[in-house]
Amino acid sequence: MRNLFLHHPFIDRFDRDSFRVRLAKHLRNWGVAYLLLIVGAAHFQAHYGFGLNASPSLPYRFFLIHKGEMPQRGEYIAFRWHGGGPYPAGVTFVKIVAGMSGDTVTRVDRDFFVNATHVGQAKAVSRQGVPLELGPTGVLPAGRYYVRAPHPDSLDSRYRLTGWVSEIQIIGRAYALF
Repeated sequence: MRNLFLHHPFIDRFDRDSFRVRLAKHLRNWGVAYLLLIVGAAHFQAHYGFGLNASPSLPYRFFLIHKGEMPQRGEYIAFRWHGGGPYPAGVTFVKIVAGMSGDTVTRVDRDFFVNATHVGQAKAVSRQGVPLELGPTGVLPAGRYYVRAPHPDSLDSRYRLTGWVSEIQIIGRAYALF
């Protein structure tokens, strides 16, 4: 049986030297643009990333993450989940910073407060019926953050499973895109 690929019209017309000349000309014209694109993409990847909030816990779903930028109170924070519960270790979470080092977290029944400001009410069980242990209270130590989301089903610092987010878990500040 004859190999049809070896007799393809494109292969018969292919001129290696002509291709090299065209490629060299193309790279002279566009090489700097390609190099800048590669350097720009590497810079972006080193300093930025994207986060997707798969749950309805926040009003936005897609976030730009500025790696290494530490968020302030009221800003979005992206951090790596430590593992446990329904999520594997390393999943990116996005929440709102409600408390920072030196702030006082208190609880009255199932209502949580940061510096006497109400930040949420903890549920007794998850949507799947699993009992939920309450999160810690007290003064937030250095390098710890109380995180929250406005949705009643948000897995945040109200619960022991999340607890206070450690600085080593933090990816950076998140900016809501849509």
